[in-house]
Amino acid sequence: MAKHPDVAIIGGGIIGLTSAFFLAKEGLSVAVYDRSDLGREASWAGAGIVPPGNPERAATPADKLRGIGSRRFPELSAELRELTSIDNGYRLCGGIDFLEPEDRDVPTVWRTEGIAFERLSLADAQRLEPLGEVGGEPYLLPGCAQVRNPRHLRALIAACERVGVQLHPNTSVEAWDFDANRITSAQLATGARVTAERFLLAAGAWSESLLRPLGHSPHVRPVLGQIALLKGPSCSRVLMLGKRYLVPRADGLTLIGSTEEPEAGFEKRTTAVGIEGLVAFARRTVLALAGATLETSWAGLRPGSPDGLPFIGSVPGWDNAFVACGHFRAGVQLSIGTAQAITDLLTGKPTCVDLATFALDRTPDTAAKSAFRS
Repeated sequence: MAKHPDVAIIGGGIIGLTSAFFLAKEGLSVAVYDRSDLGREASWAGAGIVPPGNPERAATPADKLRGIGSRRFPELSAELRELTSIDNGYRLCGGIDFLEPEDRDVPTVWRTEGIAFERLSLADAQRLEPLGEVGGEPYLLPGCAQVRNPRHLRALIAACERVGVQLHPNTSVEAWDFDANRITSAQLATGARVTAERFLLAAGAWSESLLRPLGHSPHVRPVLGQIALLKGPSCSRVLMLGKRYLVPRADGLTLIGSTEEPEAGFEKRTTAVGIEGLVAFARRTVLALAGATLETSWAGLRPGSPDGLPFIGSVPGWDNAFVACGHFRAGVQLSIGTAQAITDLLTGKPTCVDLATFALDRTPDTAAKSAFRS
């Protein structure tokens, strides 16, 4: 690798690591810097739901990013397994989404996109899964899949190493050095400086403090999410009920998520009230979980944005600064599309999706809706 990398990526979560892997495969020298252990923040904590999608017929750029992820996750999973011998747990398990009255336009979006779905009666849904107390109208989504986040992150880290990415965990970037409209180096907490041709900021909930010196304050903020893991008989498909979900794993565990706490700041912790609420929700929703035991619980800080959409693209006013952050609840499902868009942008190709929707200086559209909420 060259003494100074072509691209220095600040942030080693699923967005930064996937981008690093894609860029390195295109022949660029890449270095990744993360304030803590690689992939151990929101990426590690997430549920790993991969909703179905069709990028060719997606109605919005965000849905196109999701569609790219849905389309390419099997291929990427196989590539990672071949390269690292790590199985990331990707599997097509199907799902049931329980839509509320305010979501009545969602099936039309699915139909337009070409997503396979089937409207179920509650009795139909109860024949498929051991459901108890549920609200909303159930829709079967046979194309819904899942991935095991910790395994996927381990595979990405190993794959990045295999393709020559320099990985620097526990190496915090604190500030920038400038020359006119270019970043010349990133200042580390140790006082050392990192130089590169280009810099990609993908630091999740910690991105705001590094964007501010560049003249941008898009209000990326930490949103605490608590998750519980239960052991016992469960459902066989992903169940999505508003902002909560159940994800049955192949090893007899069921992930229950999640709370959404925007006022918690950077305090990453579980609470008795939060976990008890998730367990009670699970037992109400799936009768088979009535006797399930709590295996463990954890929390993560999602990188929220004002309109729920990520920031992806060039940093206005700077020749060599780029951003990919603010993916909120959708880091896993948007990671492949985001990494492809960044790779296209940094290699001078037409981007796989129009990045205007994700511009750092956009006016947030708080009325924007997604075809999937989790």
